[in-house]
Amino acid sequence: MQETNEATVAKYDAGILEPAAQQHWAAIDAYRAREHDPRFPKGKYYACSMLPYPSGKLHMGHVRNYTINDVMYRHLRMNGYNVLMPMGWDAFGLPAENAAMKNGVAPAKWTYENIAYMKKQMQAMGLAIDWSREIAACDPKYYKWNQWLFLKMLETGIAYRKTQMVNWDPVDQTVLANEQVIDGRGWRTGALVEKREIPGYYLKITDYAEELVEQVENHLDGWPERVRTMQSNWIGRSTGVRFAFPHEVHDAGGTLVGEGRLHVFTTRADTIMGVTFVAVAPEHPLATVAAARDPQVAAFVDEARRGSVMEADIATMEKNGVRTGLSVTHPLTGAQVEVWVGNYVLMSYGDGAVMGVPAHDERDFAFAKKYGLPIRQVIDVDGQAFSTEAWQPWYEEKGRGACVNSGRYDGLGFEAAIDAIAADLAAQDLGGKKTQWRLRDWGISRQRYWGTPIPMIHCGDCGPVPVPYDQLPVKLPEDLIPDGSGNPLAKDERFLKCQCPKCGKPARRETDTMDTFIDSAWYYMRYCSPDNDEAMVDARNDYWMPMDQYIGGIEHAVLHLLYARFWTKVMRDVRGGFPGDDTRGLVKFDEPFTRLLCQGMVLNHIYSRRNERGGVEYFWPDEVENVFDGGGRICGAKLKADGSPVDYGGVGTMSKSKNNGVDPQEIIDRYGADTARLFVMFASPPEQTLEWSGTGVDGAHRFLRRLWSFGQAQSARFAAPAAPLDASRLGAAHKALRFEIHTVLRQADYDYQRLQYNTVVSAGMKMLNALEGARLPEGPEATEVLRECFSILVRVLYPVAPHIAHGLWTELGYATIHGDILDAPWPQVDEGALVRDEIELVLQINGKVRGAVTVPADADAKAIETAAVATEAFARLAEGRAPKKVIVVPGRLVNVVV
Repeated sequence: MQETNEATVAKYDAGILEPAAQQHWAAIDAYRAREHDPRFPKGKYYACSMLPYPSGKLHMGHVRNYTINDVMYRHLRMNGYNVLMPMGWDAFGLPAENAAMKNGVAPAKWTYENIAYMKKQMQAMGLAIDWSREIAACDPKYYKWNQWLFLKMLETGIAYRKTQMVNWDPVDQTVLANEQVIDGRGWRTGALVEKREIPGYYLKITDYAEELVEQVENHLDGWPERVRTMQSNWIGRSTGVRFAFPHEVHDAGGTLVGEGRLHVFTTRADTIMGVTFVAVAPEHPLATVAAARDPQVAAFVDEARRGSVMEADIATMEKNGVRTGLSVTHPLTGAQVEVWVGNYVLMSYGDGAVMGVPAHDERDFAFAKKYGLPIRQVIDVDGQAFSTEAWQPWYEEKGRGACVNSGRYDGLGFEAAIDAIAADLAAQDLGGKKTQWRLRDWGISRQRYWGTPIPMIHCGDCGPVPVPYDQLPVKLPEDLIPDGSGNPLAKDERFLKCQCPKCGKPARRETDTMDTFIDSAWYYMRYCSPDNDEAMVDARNDYWMPMDQYIGGIEHAVLHLLYARFWTKVMRDVRGGFPGDDTRGLVKFDEPFTRLLCQGMVLNHIYSRRNERGGVEYFWPDEVENVFDGGGRICGAKLKADGSPVDYGGVGTMSKSKNNGVDPQEIIDRYGADTARLFVMFASPPEQTLEWSGTGVDGAHRFLRRLWSFGQAQSARFAAPAAPLDASRLGAAHKALRFEIHTVLRQADYDYQRLQYNTVVSAGMKMLNALEGARLPEGPEATEVLRECFSILVRVLYPVAPHIAHGLWTELGYATIHGDILDAPWPQVDEGALVRDEIELVLQINGKVRGAVTVPADADAKAIETAAVATEAFARLAEGRAPKKVIVVPGRLVNVVV
């Protein structure tokens, strides 16, 4: 047996086994990945889970995500792959600032303490993480490269500065995300939110829109189809016509607004002759002119500016508007068209204006009916009658329609009408065909403290000036404590005061920090070369990337993945990132993630009730006792403490706020990490949601106790030196056991390849059942068959439950034969074991199962019939009668009719 400091454990005790296994792995630095490692003939495999936010504790969603990754790591390593499983921390962001305001502790201190605790929890899970590659987004050695690439993008024009419309909380003196504006008020202060235009930095992700959508639609075969669809819809390619309505509207200074043109984009240029109004966003220059002239318009604009700018909200909100008294000229008819301000028009989308065609757009129809605007039919479908009384779905049809009431375009179908109208607009220099994107440039400026400082300096003479490369990183002071009165960087003279790199005069640093999506856009590449202080990435990145398998939640299916794809393409196109080589990009690939797995959420029951103040009070599942209806379904609950009623809210994602989370540390402390791992893998396939079950955890623990007990029962038998397995000396019982084990192994192999780890666990359970139920004649053949079959079982379960597998592998002497289970060869299916001398068929008499009959594997129908008729069951039931008919289903059953 290999030397080890592990004590023999007669009874399964995870508290002894698991620390011992982890100490062994740490002592040999088991998970340190090395490029081009000759131990692994199949080459590299990079499997990575999305890095967590260091909120303080792991939750069961983390446990599930990282266990999936860990199972993959261990299985692939045993199959000869050089596997990398790194970990880091998405450590910047608003939660740390909120915690600072609540607890009076600097975000840095709170963050680093949380990282230490969560890392300890991960290590207790026995995860195969290469901690030598650990990164944290708040480490200057990491965010230096956020700043470096930003400067490179500034040089090439991908990064630029412009004014942006933001939600401004006048009490907190800070910008709020759209999700933090509730009913027009700040989520924390309750203050009425203002829309302000302030300067900020943007990244031209729209320059890559065509490539981003083409590759997600035609490549990325290893991604779930629904994620590809979500990405494609978010990018949102629209082919249509952009054109202008001429006008003579001047601002207060006498300048023609927008050079006398109001631009709109439409995918339905065939309906242009049905325009009866145009609507502009509240922030549009024409709305500003109208508001200055008319108090009613000003009041509407002011109110609308407080509303949400989220498209999902706008899609469901009531569409309101106000007449401006302004008009523009229809580009084809010359008619005057009224200008309205609409609360549903976004300044950030397209040109901030839309043409109103009530007859053929449902939203415009409702708006026109509400305000008594004309509705003019210009598309007709044969056999359909148009009415302005009520909207009908066919009004916006494209395929069957033809232009009517449209002058020279009458009779033209959708495509022909668009072509003709686009040509006429182009002839007047008023527009033409254009592809437009739903995707907008990425605004990365955040008026917050806990993030990557934007490396810019503001000089009174020179304006905004980039920080020189040799002065990176611009370090974030880590001792500031936000108090809710704005960005503390704006008050910290140590940070603010600097010299202009151009003229040398006193200047001040930019106080905006970067969107935290920047941090997660490329961290997985930094894992590949985490210790390089001279370059963002190096040749090690060429070895590991692109990533073979990415694992994370569906909630990140759009923004994070989109930004990571964009960031990768920028890195591909940037030059000068390799010291001494200015000719190549930072990376040599187009897409970062070859395969993507979106694991399902972990769910638990939700219990709550309204308190006297009208708020919702949540209760932990172990505080209540369920009430069931006549069908056995939960219909309510009552508190165990006093029997008072509690509402049952079904199952939902585990959440601290709803008191339905389960602390994995409690599971580890009580049962051990292997029990938690086994349960989350067995309960459902990785892509599906998992409903938490305390009884399921108990069941997983019982199975591991059985596994350990069976192994311990073999310890004396396996103490003898192993002898080669001689298949020619095996009896029927030996062969039957090997047949069952190798049959299940074949299925487990298939399930591992398709990442169906729930059925892998099921395979291990079948194997243990077979071993426990085997009745082998005593002798050396039984020892060697059991030794082989149990080694297969231990290796099949090792990726899921590595601690107990390591203990059994070592305890039973397998390590002296095959080496450490980390790199033991994956068990191979013995095809010879699947060739059976005899087979067992279900015996039916008159269609009812009456037992089984064993026949030679090559028996023909006549021999099977003879064996069935010779059974005791047939003799008892036939009562001397001869069979009328015998039906044989090869390999399955025989049915005797009497």
